[in-house]
Amino acid sequence: MLVVGAGIMGMGIAQVAALAGHNVSVFDTRAEAAEQAKQKLADSLAALVTKGKMTAEVVQALLARITPVAQLSDAAHVGLVVEAIVENLAVKRSLFQEIEGLVSEYCILATNTSSLSVTAIANGLKYPARMVGMHFFNPVPLMKLVEVVSGLQTDAAVGQAIFDLAEAWGKTAVHARSTPGFIVNRIARPFYAETLALLQEQAAQPAQLDALLRGAGFRMGPCELMDLIGHDTNFSVTQSVFEANFFDRRFTPSLVQRELVEGGLLGRKTGRGFYSHPEGAPALVATHASALPANAQWVVHGIGAVADTLATAVSQLLGGKAASRATSSNWVGVEVAGLQLHQTDGRPAWQVAQDARLKDMAVFDELPAVAGGALAFACVGREETSELAASVLHALGYVPVLVSDTPGLVVARTVAMLVNEAADAVLQGVCTLEGANAAMKLGVNYPAGPFDWLDRMGRARVVAVLHALDACYRGERYRVSPWLQRAV
Repeated sequence: MLVVGAGIMGMGIAQVAALAGHNVSVFDTRAEAAEQAKQKLADSLAALVTKGKMTAEVVQALLARITPVAQLSDAAHVGLVVEAIVENLAVKRSLFQEIEGLVSEYCILATNTSSLSVTAIANGLKYPARMVGMHFFNPVPLMKLVEVVSGLQTDAAVGQAIFDLAEAWGKTAVHARSTPGFIVNRIARPFYAETLALLQEQAAQPAQLDALLRGAGFRMGPCELMDLIGHDTNFSVTQSVFEANFFDRRFTPSLVQRELVEGGLLGRKTGRGFYSHPEGAPALVATHASALPANAQWVVHGIGAVADTLATAVSQLLGGKAASRATSSNWVGVEVAGLQLHQTDGRPAWQVAQDARLKDMAVFDELPAVAGGALAFACVGREETSELAASVLHALGYVPVLVSDTPGLVVARTVAMLVNEAADAVLQGVCTLEGANAAMKLGVNYPAGPFDWLDRMGRARVVAVLHALDACYRGERYRVSPWLQRAV
């Protein structure tokens, strides 16, 4: 096989293929770039040998299978070409048209593009049916996912052959149709977008939002992740998906992020983004919580997994005494010391209070997946209501984080939007349910796939959160996917 492009992605692909036993030629237009890249790879593999993570024999055999070539014609005999060059449609088209004139008609042509249309790249080829996307994730040797992307003219047998090859290389392959963002870059947009929207309306601080989403099981919060990726890169991908979808408002880029980019505050690479680096996110400022009355009466309302979790926490708090249950209530949460705390159904606290004719109440977010994790809440009523609500959540074992009274709070709205985007991807034939789950868990290390979350939250509740968001903000951003509407 031939890998075109000796950058980080190209050499990562070459390493994986060579480790699987393939002879790999590597070409780069920059003079001696391929030779230098192979030497850099040899140095990094030597370090793994020193640490005992690879044997010298395996490394020697792997490197022997990688051959830098000075010109494309030196690899005219290959059966597979994988391109990993600059994300520019015209440059990629030109490259593949040149390669097509050198290789046999049976050679498969694969592009590692993360955002460009495979159909568009194949335009102008004599045999467009052999063009396929083979989208790896960085770092290639460690990341398990490969999106196998079929364009409009990709032969099904070609897509399946690349799928099988990726699996043989030890990867988890998922089929995707060539649409903007494919699977991962499309479904992941709300993870950043909802946090940026909350920042724009000053609902919370970056450190709070990051803590809340880490509590939900994400390895990094959105703000620290955008600082790591680079705001210029993240903003560019968002713009690309927005434009490619004919400016669908669901993918609208953020003014908050644009200002960071315009100011050169790109994150870790410039030393400043949402946070100063290398320090990173500051410690979360504690929300004040006082001791609850010793004789406080606890009642757990509603049914389901969340109500059961709350009942268990209350029982532990009461020294093993069973919690009082009000299973006929049409809401889930707890009532204590005259205060009701409802799990969010998407409506802001003021609306819940108005509908239920309450003066003092609070809503709380999705319960953290991590023990003792941060939990968002919002209140209406007297000034002391927020302190009492914080005390209740703290007593139940959570880190209370007071945020503005915004619909869906933080985790619920983010997860609901991830589910909604995945539902649209399935509706449009971009991927399957299983493909979406695997892609998000393996491609961006999400703690669960979007349809796993759908099962946990319940379809009706996800739709309720989305309807509440749409009722507040209007416009097409929060419209419910027809796939979810039919399901409900």
